[in-house]
Amino acid sequence: MTAHDPLDRARADSPHSAALPLGRLCGNDATMLAVLSRARLLIDRQLPILILGETGTGKEYLARALHDYSSRRHASMVSVNCGSIPENLIESELFGYTRGAFSGALSSGMKGKVVLAHRGTLFLDEIGDMPAAQQTRLLRALSEREVTPIGSAEPIAVDLQLICATHQNIESRVEAGTFREDLYYRIAVGIIHLPPVRERHDRAWLLQSILEREAPGFTLEGNVDSEAREMLLHCNWPGNLRQMRAAIQYACAVKSGELIRACDLPANVQPGKGLGVRREPRASFHATLQAAPPAYATSDDLPHAAAANDMPYAARGARGAPHADIARLPVAAPSERDNILRALSASRWNISAASRELGICRASLYRKLRQFRIPHVRDLGCDMLMADHG
Repeated sequence: MTAHDPLDRARADSPHSAALPLGRLCGNDATMLAVLSRARLLIDRQLPILILGETGTGKEYLARALHDYSSRRHASMVSVNCGSIPENLIESELFGYTRGAFSGALSSGMKGKVVLAHRGTLFLDEIGDMPAAQQTRLLRALSEREVTPIGSAEPIAVDLQLICATHQNIESRVEAGTFREDLYYRIAVGIIHLPPVRERHDRAWLLQSILEREAPGFTLEGNVDSEAREMLLHCNWPGNLRQMRAAIQYACAVKSGELIRACDLPANVQPGKGLGVRREPRASFHATLQAAPPAYATSDDLPHAAAANDMPYAARGARGAPHADIARLPVAAPSERDNILRALSASRWNISAASRELGICRASLYRKLRQFRIPHVRDLGCDMLMADHG
């Protein structure tokens, strides 16, 4: 039976894109099979769906599969990443505008994403990053089933399936007052939790699926030596499916001949060399959603790596607490905070590299640094840098 890459599905928001069967999103993992079974029931009733899961777990691909499975599959699925659009542009992107609505507007005006999704599916990724003002407008559009473009007084009726996704603990954002409670209950009628790769029991199937896509004819048993295979199967995969695919792509690019060896794997998959090093089990995303994190963490709450060089400069500075801004860090959901710090450390505080690892844009990462008061390494001062390298 031919394997299918779970990360390489429909690429364009087109009604003519190849259908993505829900059954091809997992192997024999019981949790994922139950997730997909529930997802079918929700989409059959055309209920608003909220997909929750860590970065890289395949939230957009599940959304695409649900659209392709739904009765709206012959219309468009329109995707919007709420975290990557500048705050001053998101209103026009979502709701559109008329000719001459503002300086710099297209002379012909522009249809918004909500209108473009009419009779199809609107997928709002990273809904937790949506600015407060646009949350209000979105709530009104969902409640009234119509939108009014900027510069117009005439509302446009819309009929769509809404699917949202976020890696954040959105319930804690509601409690903190940064996400509207009424909007949350509007979008979270049907909640789907995607498990992280480390909790899935079909990792061999996932690896084989991605491997066959990158190197047709290759198999995990026949073309990956035992040492490399063990590393791949037992890696913690903090970047989830996105990191897994990147690792396979890298190995296929640098391999010599028809065999992938341990030395062909990227450093973050090899034990002790990066984000993929196996660690003690972390709290699952399901558990994270059950309780909001405390408002602040002391320096003692920061993750302590076995070796000093594996820890971000910001975290090391917090131990000695010479910097007041570091000693009291607002806490995100544990998995999100840990992943941000690990990505920054592994990339040596290269914002572009860290944002790619986390699957978010640079602007979103900078916003999270400000939100959790994590100072950039360049702001810590020469004395601390010298002390860290002494």
